[in-house]
Parts: sequence; structure tokens; C-alpha cells
Amino acid sequence: MKVTQGQFSFLPDLTDDEIKMQIEYALNQGYAVAIEYTDDPHPRNVFWSMWGNPMFDLRDPAGAMMELEACRAEHGGKYIKILAFDSKKGWESVRLSFMVNRPAFEPGFELVRQEGPGRQLRYTLRSHSTSRAPVSEPSL
Repeated sequence: MKVTQGQFSFLPDLTDDEIKMQIEYALNQGYAVAIEYTDDPHPRNVFWSMWGNPMFDLRDPAGAMMELEACRAEHGGKYIKILAFDSKKGWESVRLSFMVNRPAFEPGFELVRQEGPGRQLRYTLRSHSTSRAPVSEPSL
């Protein structure tokens, strides 16, 4: 099962050249670029780990591609996404977000059913990645 989140999620995975073109577009719009990664891609998991700091003063997409390669080398078995922030109005709002890396095996989600009072049914999604033991991060 392929996790679909962000722009381009229903398209085939972007090549590095296509990723670079999207970063170049973001920079031409004056956006800041950031890289995040996680092993839990649940749609409500908004707390992905940030790779380094957002690149506010970046002018060349090669700098973001270099950071992406470093993130892939460290976290290649996880989900990695590129974000582009627009800070022109004084607040940070995401204008562009797309995945650039995914694990070889994507475990998917489980539909969990809860029965409540009065035969009330509630459903929620649980990521299979959260049911396995966490992968320890190397200490700094």
C-alpha cells in the first residue's frame, strides 16, 4: 500500500530532477524550504522530525538537494518530505508539501472499531508502523 499525502501523492514517485524543479519553484516564490522525516505517516501525525533547520535564505536548489541526500543517508528507511513555507505575511504557512522518500515496505493502516453505549460504533485508523518496536535513533 502506498501512503498518499501532500501534493503529487497519486503520481509515481518524483525523480531527483523533478524534486529539484519543485524546490526551484518554491525558491522562486520566495518560500523557505524544510525537510522532515518519520516512520509513522498517519495523516493526523503532524509531528514529523525536522532535518536541520528550515532554509530561509536559500537561493539555489542544490543546497536543499544536498540536505535531502544527507537525510536519506541517515533515515533512508523512513518517510521523508519536503515542505515550502511562505513567511511573507509574518506567519509560517505551508504552501507546498510532498514526499520524496518512502521505506521499501509500507505496512499501511489498520481500521480499528470501537463499540460504545447504545450500540454506537466508532472507527479510527492506526498505523501498523506504531505497533512494532521503535527503531532507536543514534545518539548525538
